[in-house]
Amino acid sequence: MNDIILHHYPGSPFAEKARCLLGYKQLAWHSVEIPLVMPKPDLVALTGGYRRTPVLQIGADIYCDTALIAEVLERIAPLPSLFPEPVGGLSRILAQWADGPLFQAAVAHAYQSAVARGLLGGKEQVAAYVADRAAMRGKHIAMGQAEADACLSEYLCRLEDMLADGSPYLLGECATYADFAIYPPLWYVRRIRPEPSLLRQAPKLQAWMDRIAQIGHHRHDPLSAEQALARARASTAQPPSGAALEGGFARGARVRVSALDANAGTVEGELLACGANALAVRRDDPRAGQVVVHFPRAGYILSQA
Repeated sequence: MNDIILHHYPGSPFAEKARCLLGYKQLAWHSVEIPLVMPKPDLVALTGGYRRTPVLQIGADIYCDTALIAEVLERIAPLPSLFPEPVGGLSRILAQWADGPLFQAAVAHAYQSAVARGLLGGKEQVAAYVADRAAMRGKHIAMGQAEADACLSEYLCRLEDMLADGSPYLLGECATYADFAIYPPLWYVRRIRPEPSLLRQAPKLQAWMDRIAQIGHHRHDPLSAEQALARARASTAQPPSGAALEGGFARGARVRVSALDANAGTVEGELLACGANALAVRRDDPRAGQVVVHFPRAGYILSQA
């Protein structure tokens, strides 16, 4: 029951990030495909409301957000490290930038091409996708095409400069978490816009992308959502590592966890851990049983239920 299960869909850049991390760590995993847009009843049964892609499941432990997923995989397989010294901290900071500004610019740059090529389906599917993403974005303003193209062009120049010394990876001779966070938004652009795009201005970066792609996703097998739920029901969650309680919260308090930057769904449960690096809440679900849902501390709001 301790197998690694990834809940994802093929076209998600953040799912590609998790898949590449699993490939780099050479960890076998099970693949559960989830819908592109809400509703996602099987996923929500595990998470309690969190709807972002991907989600990692190990038994009855449910890990949300690729920032935390990377830390979990590092604990499971410490070598090769995603955070080697002395650039471990820098790799995390670059990853935060990649998950925010770079991702937003890349997706906005590729969006019109995705619609034109029918990758999001027909008019009804496109309308559902737009409404779904608007609901998740909340009050944040969507980036326009001109702004996205200008931002992405500048970002690509900066990344190309990082490879100017001939290093195979962005921070030197070894791949780090930064490589696997920066690659997926550009993978999305290459996948959606195979015609000449802004990437042509960055030949070293394209060669670096080929290098990351060659790492692959390692061995994985399909698993149904019902099988994943059954594994959660049959498992017992592990005690959260470093189960500190900070911020004046008491263990066992009823709390809510929500993302700071988007309407990604609120999760309510019994607080198990609240430390500098992670949050964990326990919840019961009629389909998943008793599970523990884990979040990174940075980027999430904890409040009394």
